[in-house]
Amino acid sequence: MMNESRLKYIFYIASASLLIMMLFLSKNAGISCDEVLHYDHSVSVYNYFATNGADKSALNTPVTNLKYYGQSYDDITTFLIKWFSIDDVYRFRHITSSFSGWLAIFITALFAIWLSGYGTGIIVLVLYAVSPTFFGHSLNNLKDIPFALSYISAIFFLLKFLKQGKEKNLLNLILIVLSVSFAISIRAGGLILICYSFLFILLHYLFKYFRENEFDLSEFRTKFLFLTGMSIVSWFLSILIWPYALQSPIKNVIESYKIMAHFPSTFRQIFEGTVQWSDQMPWYYLPKSMLITIPFVVLTGLVLFFCFFRVKNNPESTFQFALILFTILFPLFFVVYEKSNVYSSWRQFLFLYPGLVLISANGFYYCYKSLIIKHMKWGLIILIIVLSIHPLRFMVDNPRFYYLYYNQFTGGLKSAYGNYETDYYYVSQTAASEWLINYLNDKNTEEKIKVKATYSVAWQFRKHPEIETSYFRYEEKSMSDWDYAIVTNRYIPPYKLKNKIWPPEDALHIVYADGVPICAVTKRKSKDDYLGYVALNEGKNEAAVAYFENAVKINDRDEMIFYNFAAALYNTGKYQKADSVLNKGLEINPYFEPILMYLGNIATSRSKIDEAIGYYERVIKANKKYFEAYVSLAELLIERDVEKSRNLLRNCLEMNPKYKPAIIAMADTYRRTNPDIAKKYDELAEKIE
Repeated sequence: MMNESRLKYIFYIASASLLIMMLFLSKNAGISCDEVLHYDHSVSVYNYFATNGADKSALNTPVTNLKYYGQSYDDITTFLIKWFSIDDVYRFRHITSSFSGWLAIFITALFAIWLSGYGTGIIVLVLYAVSPTFFGHSLNNLKDIPFALSYISAIFFLLKFLKQGKEKNLLNLILIVLSVSFAISIRAGGLILICYSFLFILLHYLFKYFRENEFDLSEFRTKFLFLTGMSIVSWFLSILIWPYALQSPIKNVIESYKIMAHFPSTFRQIFEGTVQWSDQMPWYYLPKSMLITIPFVVLTGLVLFFCFFRVKNNPESTFQFALILFTILFPLFFVVYEKSNVYSSWRQFLFLYPGLVLISANGFYYCYKSLIIKHMKWGLIILIIVLSIHPLRFMVDNPRFYYLYYNQFTGGLKSAYGNYETDYYYVSQTAASEWLINYLNDKNTEEKIKVKATYSVAWQFRKHPEIETSYFRYEEKSMSDWDYAIVTNRYIPPYKLKNKIWPPEDALHIVYADGVPICAVTKRKSKDDYLGYVALNEGKNEAAVAYFENAVKINDRDEMIFYNFAAALYNTGKYQKADSVLNKGLEINPYFEPILMYLGNIATSRSKIDEAIGYYERVIKANKKYFEAYVSLAELLIERDVEKSRNLLRNCLEMNPKYKPAIIAMADTYRRTNPDIAKKYDELAEKIE
């Protein structure tokens, strides 16, 4: 094996080359949806300090809940943007994000070197270089990537602190403080590192006692006091640029941790081919998301570690690796046990990836050491190269969409399409916006143009005042005024994705990743769908029908048009045609809740109870949080099965305790049999506005 001095030389050249490559790649990174939110909030944080606390917008975030995030890396980046009058805000953000990603990689590699030498450090660099998910997020994720940096740094320096015994290393103590405070300042969940500190010191001295049969109370007391002091200092430093925490440094930080552990906002997303709510995912959502997106080469290294690491021969290393594995596994078990609200694949748990890469790299290292025959050693190197081809090919072919990678367990991105989320971060909107800007420039039109998008593209069009941009929900696109639309495949029903109903056949431009459509640019051919919706709201039903009749001739792939068309038809007494229109809408999307609900209500009004029950059950199956369906179904079941009716309402109220119609409906189930209980529910309903 090559000597350490030569490996050291290779390691630092490779590290520098990786930094240059990441900074270069960052210039073409797309803008994510989180970036828009966090940048806007960081501006509020900047204004808070710039006005000495007079501007309190950073403390008022009822929709985004961002006051509970320290998001210090976002804030520091924005401070630099303001101080140095940087014009290209997101380009600079992507540079700083990439730098934090590289630092996470570099610290992990140094950790590996400390454990087993420069050869393992080089393997770490290689594994990261072919890790599309982590690499992709490193280009534009100023929250999860810096947190991953702080997490692995704190663990590294904590283990070094424990190993140094009575030796005092001031630099190491400072690095622990900076790492822990940095973690807390990004997310309150960083508090777990303080817990780790005290747990690790206890385990360290227990391990030392059982191994050496001695216990140095003086050394233990000194380290314990050091950790206590470092924890206090870390807590203090973590809140310095966090407005909400500054209001109450202990109470608000703890409150933030509790809220982050059970994030209040929930989202619908595709998992295993169905649409599910983020707070109702199966327990294995997180581990499976990791398993199907982490490259095989990294997973192979993990398997090799458990096959070739010799516990008996390495008691001290065993203890160190046990602690590292604990920092990986504990958060996973905690999330499963707590049934936490998880979404966007495993983005929020990217902080576990450095530890996984560290273990994986050591797996290859110990396997290499165990092989005696030279040809077998070369075989291991060839194995690493072969396993790296799949993720590397994806990265070469999709330079702007690394984070969309799926491994061979799903058959790659093409097979994952429609079964799992792809562009959940809306990164492709940047490429689509660039194309549309060039397209409109070539048309050289002087008219005011309205562009709608499924997430804000205001920054992308900032230099084009003639273009008005705004947000719309994909399913409601026919109900707003626009000329061009930019739509990602987030929130598109799996049925439409798998049956190629989306993207539309007449799309002007489609953004692809690995042959899969992830964003479409469309031009509106007619505004009859919008005019029909306006007429419907104004009670001009005959006019609405005329508009919708024209609209479906031009666009017969939008279920919302058929829904509104049916409403206009019913209002004009054309019931049979309305039924036909609704069923046509279900052909486009059999799981479209508004149509299913409408058909249920129609069946109820016609006393077709069994048919109505069927529709309401389909609504609930399609969307477990469509609360109106619970009430309507429960009302139909009162006479048939009152207990089933109550259970439905209990399920509804468990998800939404303040849903007044469900409380009233629950009271109705008791009115004849138990008026006292009914009265209590009525009183509860009266308290809700």
